[in-house]
Formats: sequence, structure tokens, C-alpha cells
Amino acid sequence: MQNGIILLDKEAGVTSRDVDDALMKAFNTRKVGHLGTLDPFATGLLVIGLNKGTKFLPYLDDAKKSYIATLKLGDSSSTGDPEGTLTSGTAPSLTKEDIVTKLTSFIGKSEQLPPMTSAIKVNGEALYKAAHRGEEVERKARSIEIFSLNLVAYESDTIVFTCTVSRGTYIRVLGEDIAKSLGTVGYLTSLRRLSIGDFSLDQAKKLSELSEQDVLDPTIFIHTMKHIEIDESDLARVKNGAPMTLSADYGEKVLLVLHEEAIAVYQRTRDVYYHSERGLF
Repeated sequence: MQNGIILLDKEAGVTSRDVDDALMKAFNTRKVGHLGTLDPFATGLLVIGLNKGTKFLPYLDDAKKSYIATLKLGDSSSTGDPEGTLTSGTAPSLTKEDIVTKLTSFIGKSEQLPPMTSAIKVNGEALYKAAHRGEEVERKARSIEIFSLNLVAYESDTIVFTCTVSRGTYIRVLGEDIAKSLGTVGYLTSLRRLSIGDFSLDQAKKLSELSEQDVLDPTIFIHTMKHIEIDESDLARVKNGAPMTLSADYGEKVLLVLHEEAIAVYQRTRDVYYHSERGLF
């Protein structure tokens, strides 16, 4: 049984369910999880856990994500992407200087209203299900941060831009907001995820290229907490979830490892005293 994470370069037209089904078949497993998903029209990086690798996903750093997107100006979409109902219009005449100025104004912290086509649940139901019924649900804006937003190309009615944003930022909505700031409407015709935290698209492979050699040990990718090497004599206690007294205060959470293999995440109770949060074995 393969345990670990896979870096996948998702292709357009493939749903997360399609990816799950293909991986479950290829690796003979029923346990698959994602560090974030991508819409069917979008391509690029997916970080996927297999079997015990799914336990690591909450501890991987996904605070920042980077994308390259193509924004069509003058036309609108009911979903902000090519999958919605399209309405044709006319794009304004702009200069690159106009666009760069507007893009720069988006950098920083702000509030963003999740789209109705998102998987966010309101009153126990995913928004996209209500959207499919033609319903509009009241929803709360969420805090986001845009770390960078750069113009790659502009021609006629099309803008290509790259961005690095915080977790939970919807690039479809960002595209619509950029168009609005330019005095028009717009929607994304393409979206490609380039990175998630320290994971890069350069490390990923297409679904058809994957093999068992591409299943990675997630231990080395946990950067959000100190790694503490335990003794062989402590292994049984750690696996049983027994509290541990460490040699120092290493922060709120630590990763206990044996021979560089992750065993468990422990959380600080007080000072140097830690209790088991989750076993990773």
C-alpha cells in the first residue's frame, strides 16, 4: 500500500472526482484527499494525499498560492469562468499603464465575497447546489490577502496576469473585480495554479505519467513545526498517545519523528509538556 503525497498537474476538463477515481484505481486505494481543489476548467498543481498521507494534509503549508490567469474583458459569465452562461459586450480601450495601476491597487488585505458556485457551506449546504437551483444565498465576505499581482500580457480585450494570494482567495472573483475596476466586466478563460506553499508545479506530473515512485514522504514538507527525534524506547508510548515531557518549549506544536519518519503531532499543554494531537503512522 502506497502512503504519502502526490504532486499532480491537473488538466482542463478534469474534475476532482475524476482525479480521485483515477488515483484510487491506479494505486488500489479508497483513501484520497486534497490540499485544496481546482475547478474543472482550471489546470495546474494539486497536492494529493494517499492512504496515511491524508493525515498529513492539515499540517502542510498552504498559506500562499500562486496562479497565472487569462481575463477576457467586455464579456461576462454567470460563474466567472467559461463554464457559465456568457454575455457578450465590448471591451474598453486601455493602456498597459492603466492596467498596472489598477492591479497594484489590489495588493494587500481586503474582503472578498465567495461566489455562489463555490463549495462553501451555508446552513449545511454547499453554495453551488443552491446556485444550480437558481437560488441566491446570503453569504459573508471573507478576509483575503493579495501578496503580488503582475501584468504578463495585454492585447485587445485580454489580460494575462500572475498573482500570489492567501488561502481561500477566489481568482474568478478577483478577475471580475479587476474588470470592474477597469470600468467593464470580464471572466477568466483560463486559470493555472503554479504553487501551493513550497510545492511547485515544476515538481508535478500529469495523471498519465504517475507511478509509485512519485508518491512522496510528506515528513520533509512539514515546515510549520519543529521536528523532534524520539528514542526507540518512546515509540510505543507515542503511538499510544501518551503525554510527553520534552527537553524544551518548542512552540505550540511539534512533529515527533523516528529515524526522520513522522510518528505523531503533539500539542503543547504548558511549558515543556505536550499531549498527542494526531498519530501519523
